Amino acid sequence: MSDKTLTRMDLSEAVFREVGLSRNESAELVEKVLSLMSDALVQGEQVKISSFGTFSVREKNARIGRNPKTGEEVPITPRRVLTFRPSHLMKDRVAADSKT
Repeated sequence: MSDKTLTRMDLSEAVFREVGLSRNESAELVEKVLSLMSDALVQGEQVKISSFGTFSVREKNARIGRNPKTGEEVPITPRRVLTFRPSHLMKDRVAADSKT
């Protein structure tokens, strides 16, 4: 596994190099896209990016958990969680890269 992380700045720089927008315009574009995605997820919508995957929010019910150290039962409150399902193309691409 690599310790490298792709950041917003990296995305902005890639847009700057590949698309030819100014650095400020590239940063604004990346921020706008991420903002639109976040807003849609907060509203409970799915964000589907073709050939990449689908982000969605799922409701988890309340349940009883267990503290692994003490074995004590602990109530877990209901909550919303973010999930990501990669597309088959993305799964294949990642799997193919791991064979090298």
